[in-house]
Amino acid sequence: MRSLRLLHLIQRYYPFQGGSERYFQSISEWFAAAGHTVDVLTTDAWDLEYFWDRSARHSQPLETKHQGVRITRVPVHHLPLARFSHRAIRRLMAESSRAGFPGKLPLLRAGSRFGPWLPELETVATQLGARADLINSANIAFESMITVAERVARRSDVAHVVTPFVHLGEGRSSKVRRYYTMPHQIELLRRADAVIVLTALERDTLIELGVDGRHVQIAGAGIDRARSTGGNGATARASLHETRPLVLALGAAAYDKGTLHLVEAVSRLNRAGTEVALVVAGPILRDFQRFADELSEQDRRNLHVLGFISEDEKRDLLAAADILALPSRTESFGLVFLEAWANGKPVIGARAGAIPSVVSDGEDGLLVPFGDVPALASAIQTLIDDAGLRDRLGQRGRAKVVDEAEWLRRVEAIYRGVLGTSESGMEPAPAGIRLVEGGESSHDGV
Repeated sequence: MRSLRLLHLIQRYYPFQGGSERYFQSISEWFAAAGHTVDVLTTDAWDLEYFWDRSARHSQPLETKHQGVRITRVPVHHLPLARFSHRAIRRLMAESSRAGFPGKLPLLRAGSRFGPWLPELETVATQLGARADLINSANIAFESMITVAERVARRSDVAHVVTPFVHLGEGRSSKVRRYYTMPHQIELLRRADAVIVLTALERDTLIELGVDGRHVQIAGAGIDRARSTGGNGATARASLHETRPLVLALGAAAYDKGTLHLVEAVSRLNRAGTEVALVVAGPILRDFQRFADELSEQDRRNLHVLGFISEDEKRDLLAAADILALPSRTESFGLVFLEAWANGKPVIGARAGAIPSVVSDGEDGLLVPFGDVPALASAIQTLIDDAGLRDRLGQRGRAKVVDEAEWLRRVEAIYRGVLGTSESGMEPAPAGIRLVEGGESSHDGV
């Protein structure tokens, strides 16, 4: 089959290691290794806060290459008083999207120009897109990038695919959901040649909101087991000076990720006489840092905040951990669940977002309501007390993990289907994780 020329737009990219960023990195590097030409167009943001706070960390807007992928970064610009004006604009958009007044869509489109504000993006995207076969843009909460990708694709007669990474929050009335399902965002998805989603829940929600189901394709997610396993737990525990049971939180540390609730749950358990430690590894957002700085000395003894870690350190932590916890309301999948399961570890998630499509409560992990500290503490206590349950949940999870190559072949099938170059008329299997034989799921395909 002929090689493809691909342009991927994503808000941040390697060396940053967030969930959607890692997702696009795996896709980009896999296609490049297979002989395709891949450009990634991204921003110079490092910290998430840099999109609205110029004092946060950022990278140089330079062109680089990594693993055969050419990476171009454009600078984020900031409005006056950006820390306040950015949030005010987004809040106004989210609230306006629920109202029925005339002229709502033009107002939302105008506001989306600053989400994020990237004046140089269209010029660079036009240069790169003119020689592409397909453009895949993300994330729907950064819709200014998707809008530019759509314009460039239409002018250049290039296929446009969107991977929205929709966060659905705790339910239909969730404040989180409002920022990912505004009318102008759904309009962008309706016009795309294909929409790639990670779970059946995300697909069903978009169809309910008016996106043509024939264009919504479930790719799911997978991991490279070799890169995720084989760590030395003793090394991790020695570096932490820990002998207590370990709860591991991998990913951004923030309120919406449930990290504050995890700290409170672990503190509650220790005060009640159950010794347990929490390890937080990943980018530290300011709301969590302020929270951690105000902890008592007693509660700090239960907490290890590591920030960014290497892949080797992550493997060691996964080997050392007794439980992985991601009680988040802002997940479109949760790749860390797969990494924990690959190591045979049980997981705890929130009953929010896409997590119930990935974790089967009582089968391969435990689910708790987002923000419910007593329920979270109880779930941790249950797993600490029952080694047999930990093992059963971890092994059931291990059986569900899809290898990275299998997932990436689905993405290629979607790309080629959009381009009309598929060798068969078959659609890719709608799965992101594999069902345990004999098990049940409330969502088909996951």
